[in-house]
Amino acid sequence: MRQNTVESELEFTMVLTAERRITVPTRLTYRGDDPYAVRITFHTGSPQPVCWTFARELLVEGVHGPCGHGDVRIWPTAVDGAPVVLLALSSPEGEALLEAPAGSLATWLERTLDAVPPGAEDGQRGLDDTLAGVLARATGDGP
Repeated sequence: MRQNTVESELEFTMVLTAERRITVPTRLTYRGDDPYAVRITFHTGSPQPVCWTFARELLVEGVHGPCGHGDVRIWPTAVDGAPVVLLALSSPEGEALLEAPAGSLATWLERTLDAVPPGAEDGQRGLDDTLAGVLARATGDGP
């Protein structure tokens, strides 16, 4: 079930060096049936997009101050006077530093918080599970 899906297309900037940056089309996805997670898909021009999934709470915290450790670190800053949120991502395949426009990212996050407010994630998951059970019984697939 994909109720409460909140998606947005944004342009992130990948920082390659202090002088070299490239624009990366990015899709942000939040689904109410997986209420603790956000998915960020980077369209880098390669045949397969690069997808990351991590806690929504981490992104919410990172818009306001430094947070995270290990594979995902997020913090707000300004680049050329413009507010941005930096995401440092690390995996066995490599590392990336990306800038997201702070205002657009915050607007998208607000939409996710409207869809499933903080603290209501367990209730959302319970509703989805209950509905799935009712549907399974109605179709003869459940107990």
